[in-house]
Amino acid sequence: QVQLVESGGGLVQAGASLNISCTASAGTITNYAMAWFRQAPGKEREFVAVISQNIDTTFYGDSMSGRFTISRDNAKNAVYLQMNSLQPGDTAVYYCAARRLIASLRESAYDYWGQGTQVTVSS
Repeated sequence: QVQLVESGGGLVQAGASLNISCTASAGTITNYAMAWFRQAPGKEREFVAVISQNIDTTFYGDSMSGRFTISRDNAKNAVYLQMNSLQPGDTAVYYCAARRLIASLRESAYDYWGQGTQVTVSS
C-alpha cells in the first residue's frame, strides 16, 4: 500500500513549463506502475501519462505527446511530470496514481491516488 502526495502545481502563463512531482509518503513505489491523470472543471478525469515499474515503457495521452515527459526515481520514491509549452487547455487538477506491476491507461485500473495538484495556465 502506498500514500501519494503531489506537489509543484501553480499558475503559469501560456508557453511556460512546469514540473510536478508525486512522492510516496508511505510505502514504496518500486513495484508499481505510476501514472498521471488530470481533471479539468466540468470534465471527466483524463489519462495523461504512464511509466512502467521498471522504467522501460512510457505512454502518453494524445494531446500530451511531445510536450509532456513522465519519469521516475525509485530511489527517491518519486514520479515526475515535466510539462512544456503549456496551454490554457492544460488547466486542470493533476493526479498521481499507482497500480501494482502492470501499467494501464484506464483510470479504473489504479488502486492508489493522491489528492491532486492544481495547474492553471493563463492566456
